[in-house]
Amino acid sequence: QVQLVESGGGLVQAGGSLRLSCAASASGFTFSSYTMGWFRQAPGKDREFVAAISWTGESTYDADSVKGRFTISRDNAKNMVYLQMNSLGSEDTAVYYCAASTRGFGPVLKTKYGYAYWGQGTQVTVSS
Repeated sequence: QVQLVESGGGLVQAGGSLRLSCAASASGFTFSSYTMGWFRQAPGKDREFVAAISWTGESTYDADSVKGRFTISRDNAKNMVYLQMNSLGSEDTAVYYCAASTRGFGPVLKTKYGYAYWGQGTQVTVSS
């Protein structure tokens, strides 16, 4: 079982930035064997894909709604994945979830069905 713990959420003004972090752990765990993703869920809406990153960090997917504003990255030595969020707007207000997948890097990672493990989420609120 993989444990994922998100941090870094909070209240920020429109146009501001936040950096989310996700710490991964498990017995006998090899973080670099997992593809990782970020999703978000606003009240009353479905969980939405935000970004995904391959095992090595060389390949990424970004949702169209965050392209050019959000950047996903990972540090395999620290078992961490990050989401740098810039130019935040009210539409980015949501609970953000970190997710881990044992699948290879491919389009299924743009859906919640591609992931076996989820964190508890961290709230991001953007005030206008």
